[in-house]
Amino acid sequence: MKKIVVLTGAGVSAESGIATFRGADGLWEGHDVTEVASPQGWRNNRALVLDFYNKRRKNVIEAKPNKAHELIAKLEDHFDVDVITQNIDDLHERAGSSKVLHLHGEITKVRSTKDPSLVYELDGWELKEGDLCEQNSQLRPHIVWFGEAVPMIEPAMHITQQADILLVVGTSLQVYPAAGLIHEVKPGTPIYVIDPETPAYHGVEAITAIQEVASKGMERFYEEIGIGD
Repeated sequence: MKKIVVLTGAGVSAESGIATFRGADGLWEGHDVTEVASPQGWRNNRALVLDFYNKRRKNVIEAKPNKAHELIAKLEDHFDVDVITQNIDDLHERAGSSKVLHLHGEITKVRSTKDPSLVYELDGWELKEGDLCEQNSQLRPHIVWFGEAVPMIEPAMHITQQADILLVVGTSLQVYPAAGLIHEVKPGTPIYVIDPETPAYHGVEAITAIQEVASKGMERFYEEIGIGD
């Protein structure tokens, strides 16, 4: 069975009402990203960071997977599918995708500030000051912040190297190290890019650009590879 590796970004979840990470003004929901998505921001104003992610988490819990998530999940009827996502929501899983690697963490989980290996599912949407891990250390969002390492990038590279087809959906691939994954495929591997404003990918061959939003683009992708949805 052929392997499709699907690399997704904010454009997949935008149609479910999940705010994209940041707009052209460089702000995320009105905040400078360093205030709410960096170790420095956490040290400077923990309450602000907790509140910011609580609102994002509530938004994710209330959101539902859209047609793009569902069509990505349904690819498993025809292929061995691995999803590598830059998104921190769980909409791929809720749509039915069985193998999902989160590059930038998961908003429904929290972890110890003392021991990063202590990761927990959060019951509900609110993480509060004083919520502690088993080592009596404050819990923080299980998110990769600016200035932190991306521990899942090596497993993601290994998966991408095995792809028979690479499908990129809803990401302009401007954020590294995730953007570098497109260079990990074997030479000659077909690459499909679904994005309304498909950017130029330098040094990459065999790209088919589908300039659509994620849901429409996934319908087009099914047509391109000759399977019905």
